[in-house]
Amino acid sequence: MVVHDDRYLNVIYEIIDLPGEINDGYTPAQKELLSGRRNYWEYRLRALEQKQASGAPLNADEKSLATQIVKGAHSESALNGVSERLRTQRGLRERFKRGLEISGRYDRMIRETFRHAGLPEDLAFLPHVESSFQANAYSSAGAVGIWQFTLTAARSFMNVDAALDERLDPVAAARGAARYLGHAYNKLGSWPLALTSYNHGIGGVQRAKNQFGHDFARIVKDYDHPLFGFASRNFYAEFLAARDVAGQPERFFPEGVRFEPPLNWDRIVLRQRAPVSAVARQYGADRLLLAAMNPAWTEHAKADKVPLPAGTEVWLPPGTLSRLAQR
Repeated sequence: MVVHDDRYLNVIYEIIDLPGEINDGYTPAQKELLSGRRNYWEYRLRALEQKQASGAPLNADEKSLATQIVKGAHSESALNGVSERLRTQRGLRERFKRGLEISGRYDRMIRETFRHAGLPEDLAFLPHVESSFQANAYSSAGAVGIWQFTLTAARSFMNVDAALDERLDPVAAARGAARYLGHAYNKLGSWPLALTSYNHGIGGVQRAKNQFGHDFARIVKDYDHPLFGFASRNFYAEFLAARDVAGQPERFFPEGVRFEPPLNWDRIVLRQRAPVSAVARQYGADRLLLAAMNPAWTEHAKADKVPLPAGTEVWLPPGTLSRLAQR
C-alpha cells in the first residue's frame, strides 16, 4: 500500500507491506494497520500546515518532510492543503497479472475489432485499467463488464434491451467501446482527450478543452471541476502505464505469465428473432451450456420469455458448425 499525495504523485510518504493473506478485501489486522498509518500521516501533515500558516519554527523532521513535498511537487505552494491530498493506493501486481492471463482469451478478437474500426489496436489494453478483465466487474456507478459501461452509455453504443445486455459479453462490448472511442476521438480530436472522456465523459472533457485546447498537460494540472478528480486526472496516464506493462510482460513478470488460450468457440448471427430454446434445438447444443457461453443473454431471454432479436451474435460450442456441415 502506497501512501502518497493525490495531486503530486512523486510525493510518496510511505510504502506499507500488508501482513498476512492477501485477498480482494482486507483482514481486520490489515485494516487496523492501514487506519493507523493514515491517521499518523494526517496528523503530521496537519501539524506541518498549521506551523507553516502561523510562521512557527519547524523541527528537523518537519523541515525534512516539507522539503520532500516541495521537491517532489516542484512547487512551494504544494504545502498548502497538503493534508487534504493524502491518498492510499493498494498494489496491483497480482490483480494485473491475473488480468493479463485472462486477456489471452480475448486479445485477438478485441484487436481485430479495433483494427476493423480503423482505431489503434493498443486500445485493447483499456480493460486492464477498467476491470483487469474481470467479466463480473461492477462499479458503484453501475458500470458493468470488462469495459465498464454504464447503462446510459451502453444504450448509445451497443444492444441493451429485454433480451440482451452486451456489456456482459467482452467481445460484443469491445465493439461498443470501439464505437464510443471513435465517436469521442472525432468529437475531441486527440487520444489523450478521448480516453480521458471514457472516465469523465465527452461533455466534461469538452469543457476542459474549451479552456485549455489540446494542451493536455495543462488540463491535468489546471482544469478545476468537482467531478475531475484523481481518477479522471490520471486516467490517460494509467492507460499508458497499463499499456507499457501489458506490452512487455516479461519485464514486469519475470516468473512468466500463463496466458489463457484464445477462444475457439463457433459464432453465428441470427437472421431472424428466435427464442433460446429454438437456437439450442437448431444447433443441437445444451441450453444451459449456451446460456453460460452467452453472458449477454438476460434472464428473460434464457427463460424464453423474450426472443433473441435478429442480428444477435450467438456463441456455440467449438466444432458445432463443422459437425452440422457434415450431416
